[in-house]
Amino acid sequence: MKTSELDYHLPQELVAQQPAKIRSRSRLLVLDRQTGQLIDTRFDKIGDYLRKGDCLVLNDTKVLPARFFGRRQTGGKLEGLFLNQRDNGIWEVMLKGLGKLKNGERIELTSANGVKFCFAQLLEKEGKCLLRIEIDEPAEKILQSIGFPPLPPYIKRGTDLRQAGKDKLRYQTIYARTPGAVAAPTAGLHFTKELIDNLKNKGIKFAYVTLSVGEGTFKPVTTETLEEHKIHREFFNIDEKNSELINNVRKNGGRIIAVGTTSVRVLETAAVKGQLSSMTGTTELFIKPGYKFKIVDAMITNFHLPKSTLIALVGAFAGLVLIMKAYKHAVEQGYRFYSYGDAMLIL
Repeated sequence: MKTSELDYHLPQELVAQQPAKIRSRSRLLVLDRQTGQLIDTRFDKIGDYLRKGDCLVLNDTKVLPARFFGRRQTGGKLEGLFLNQRDNGIWEVMLKGLGKLKNGERIELTSANGVKFCFAQLLEKEGKCLLRIEIDEPAEKILQSIGFPPLPPYIKRGTDLRQAGKDKLRYQTIYARTPGAVAAPTAGLHFTKELIDNLKNKGIKFAYVTLSVGEGTFKPVTTETLEEHKIHREFFNIDEKNSELINNVRKNGGRIIAVGTTSVRVLETAAVKGQLSSMTGTTELFIKPGYKFKIVDAMITNFHLPKSTLIALVGAFAGLVLIMKAYKHAVEQGYRFYSYGDAMLIL
């Protein structure tokens, strides 16, 4: 499949720079795959399109404040993104501003207010950089002192601590509990406690899976065809309690509604002949047009970047022609796009 088939025009002013004032007051575009009908509504009205016995499957991963800053001994500034901590305490990171930085050089990591926090030694600078942190603390604890929310590059931010505080709150789902992600499962950002309670009272079930969203989620497809692109690998987990809940919903005729493409990847990785098993591991599942879905009946998702693996996934689910029709409608109606943008319910 040609990557160019995943392209569409998006005016820059529709790329959301701030979240909706109230999470659940974002807009919602409902797409019916059977009829092709498009309905403009609001996210807090989503219950109007769900039925008693349906199950929403949410990704409970928690976003780390993975963006950090530092400086060289020469005074040169660095910006980093934490990716992973190895068993020996060494960090895998991406670094901007490497310049003439050499392996073995010590750099200073600064706290959120710009004061020196600790030193780190650069062990390797090819591809993903390796840092030996000169303080014996878990990465999560260190990042709480030095880190900023790891917003995607199309959301423009500086080092404003007040804005960073707002982003720490809003670039996180209200049900996040399993640390490890360096990007948010953005379809879940629209849920409030009140909305979840209202849906539960209506008889909607909730199940939870974990997929630690990695930096590869924003990686554009640069190859001429989708088949040439290598998708990123991400850690996932679905436990026995939640797999049984989902299986029982299917047995009783309810629909499995994945909240976000990350939940879709977990469910489709763990499903065999329409049944889930508890499972932990990594997934490199690349869902693109032509894929046969095994367990997902509907999905909630934000609007995705052109030529991305995520728009390939929703195109596989709804049909690429219908998805492009929906995206054209969303642009014409002034929907807000990407991580802090509005949502789509695909039925």
